[in-house]
Amino acid sequence: MKKALQILLLVINLSLISFYATAQKISQPPVQPEWVKDYQPFRIVGNLYYVGTYDLACYLIATNQGLILINTGVAGSAPMIRSHVEQLGFKFSDIKILLATHAHFDHVGAMAAIKKITGAAMMINGKDARALADGGNSDYLYGGKGRLFTPVKADVLLHDRSVVKLGDMQITVLHHPGHTKGASSFLFNVKDMRRTYRVLIANMPSVLDETKFPGMPTYPDVGKDYAYTFNAMKNLKFDIWLASHASQFGMHQKHKMGNAYNPGAFIDQKGYEEALGKLNRAYLKRAANK
Repeated sequence: MKKALQILLLVINLSLISFYATAQKISQPPVQPEWVKDYQPFRIVGNLYYVGTYDLACYLIATNQGLILINTGVAGSAPMIRSHVEQLGFKFSDIKILLATHAHFDHVGAMAAIKKITGAAMMINGKDARALADGGNSDYLYGGKGRLFTPVKADVLLHDRSVVKLGDMQITVLHHPGHTKGASSFLFNVKDMRRTYRVLIANMPSVLDETKFPGMPTYPDVGKDYAYTFNAMKNLKFDIWLASHASQFGMHQKHKMGNAYNPGAFIDQKGYEEALGKLNRAYLKRAANK
């Protein structure tokens, strides 16, 4: 009975996503079921929470002056994210800053809707600002076919080593280009009763099938940027790492204890190195074959 209900809810979510995209006149690419499947929100550590779907990772950071939301999933995901934020005991209207690891439709698709509801400031790496503002139409791989998501104009342009501040929170932006021109990771500290944790939300540099090396007319430096990013990311130090997709950092396995507070499960330097190494080998193979 429970499984049947989950399937029904998934079908409803997919239908709503399709309806929303049609209503907004956007040509959203195919959506994977795991991207809209609900997942119970939970506290990762300290003031850091998971509020995304089964696979599209969205993070909420609570500060003494409001909330920061990182990523939003596909178009139509706003009601689910709002429900998650409120289940955790926060006010959706308290979201003051919106961030994104990169401007692809599966991570910024609901950004316009959430910005409209909350009035939050949209901040993104300057090299992804154009794609965000034209709904993905200028994306170097997927562009040229019209809007892939509802456009959002950035209020603040970020760069490598920019520091995003809200209340008692500071987030360092790390520019890790390749997957998109402005792809970025986020590095910050969170505290709980036990200790302070260094947290990395990594924009893992996966290489899309359509990417051509050493460069493309729409992105001449894509090969150089990927090489830079892999070199930069291998030297990062942290306690806990997360990513844009739950599947990229084994979230479901690490969260298998349900809602039990277990931040230690997310301390996984070895897992990060293995995941990054696998992506690097795939990149080198593709680059060699050109």
